[in-house]
Amino acid sequence: MSVLEMKVPSPGESITEVEIAAWLVEDGDYVEKDQPIAEVDSDKATLELPAEESGIITLKAEEGDAVNVGEVVCLIDTSAAKPAGDAPQTVAAPKPVEKVEVKETPKAATYATGTASPAAKKVLAEKGMTASAIKGTGKDGRITKEDAVKAVPSMGTQPANGSRGTERKKMSMLRRKVAERLVAVKSETAMLTTFNEVNMQPIFDLRTEYKEAFKARHGVGLGFMSFFTLAVVRALEMYPDVNSMIDGDFQIKHDFQDISIAVSGPKGLMVPVIRNAEDLSFRGVESEVKRLAIRARDGQITINEMTGGTFTITNGGVFGSMLSTPIVNPPQSGILGMHNIVNRPMAVNGEVVIQPVMYVALSYDHRIVDGRESVGFLVAVKEALENPVELLMNNDPTKALEM
Repeated sequence: MSVLEMKVPSPGESITEVEIAAWLVEDGDYVEKDQPIAEVDSDKATLELPAEESGIITLKAEEGDAVNVGEVVCLIDTSAAKPAGDAPQTVAAPKPVEKVEVKETPKAATYATGTASPAAKKVLAEKGMTASAIKGTGKDGRITKEDAVKAVPSMGTQPANGSRGTERKKMSMLRRKVAERLVAVKSETAMLTTFNEVNMQPIFDLRTEYKEAFKARHGVGLGFMSFFTLAVVRALEMYPDVNSMIDGDFQIKHDFQDISIAVSGPKGLMVPVIRNAEDLSFRGVESEVKRLAIRARDGQITINEMTGGTFTITNGGVFGSMLSTPIVNPPQSGILGMHNIVNRPMAVNGEVVIQPVMYVALSYDHRIVDGRESVGFLVAVKEALENPVELLMNNDPTKALEM
C-alpha cells in the first residue's frame, strides 16, 4: 500500500494558514490526479486544491477547519485500483423493522434546572437575556455556556403565521480578514473624504458616436472604466503623493500606476489590479477590466493578481449608490468612488440645463496626503472626464480609440 500525504501548499507570501471552505469529494472516493478536491480560503482569496495523484482519498480535516500551510489535510492511497463502472448490483431487500414507540420519562426538576452557570450568566448578561428565556441542556437542565452562546434574543412577539427562522453561519476566512482590515483602516489611518460632481455628457456623446465601431474593432465595449482609469492615471502623475504609501517612518512613491478595481465575486468583494495602467490605451484598459472581472466571477483570480496596487477605483453606482465614503485599501493612500449617473439640473454657460451627473468621492490618508493634493487630484479627475477629447485623447478621439 502506497500512501501520499497531501499537505496544504503555500498560496502566497505572508500566508501561514488557510481554512477548508468545502470538500468537493467524500471520504473514500477515488480521485484522479489534478482533480479539484477542495476549496480553501486564505485571507486574500479562495483557491482550489487539486489532487496530487490518483487514488482513494481519506480526509483528515473537516469543513471549516483552519489548517497551517504544510499541514496534512488528506491521504491518497495511490496503490488503489480505480473502481469498475457503475455496474448494477443485486441487493437483498431489508426486512421491515417494526417500529416501537418509546415514551420518554420526563426528568424531575431539581435546583439546577434552569440555573445558568457563571460563564453562561456572563454571556446572557451581554445579550440582555434572562435564564428563563432559554432551556438548559446540561445535567439536570442546567444552562451551560454553550446554551447561552447559541441563544438568540427575542425580537418581539411572533406573528401567528410568520416565519422567524435564524441561521448561525461562520464567516469565511476571506470575509473575516476583510472585516479586520476595514476596522484597522478606520483606526490606524487619518482617513478623510472629499467630494465633487462630474458632468458626464461629454463621455456620453463620445460613447454614442464611437461605441459600435470600438466594439467591432476590439471585441470589448467602450465603458466608463477606461475613461475613469485614464483620468486617474493623469491625476496621479500630477499629484504623486496620492500614488504613494507609508512604510514606518518612510514615504514610498511609485513612478508607475497599478490601479486596483473593486469587483464583486462569488466569495465577496475582490480587488484585482490593472498593472502599469499608464501604458494602456482605452482598448487596453477595457480588455483588462473584462479579463479580470471574468476571472473574479469564475473564482479563478489569483493572489498575485490582487496584490501590489497603488490606487483603487470602486464603482458603487452599478448597485445604485448615489454617494458614499469608500474606505482606503491599505497600504494605499487613496481610493476613488464612482456612483450612479442621474439627470440633474446644472448651470452650463449661464443657463440651467438637465445633464447626466455623477457624484465622485476621494477618500485619502491625511497622514500622507494633504488637503491641497486631495482636492487638486479630484478636480483633475473631474476636468479630464468633462473634457476627455483634449485631456485624454490628445484632441484625436478616432486615433485614441483605434489603438
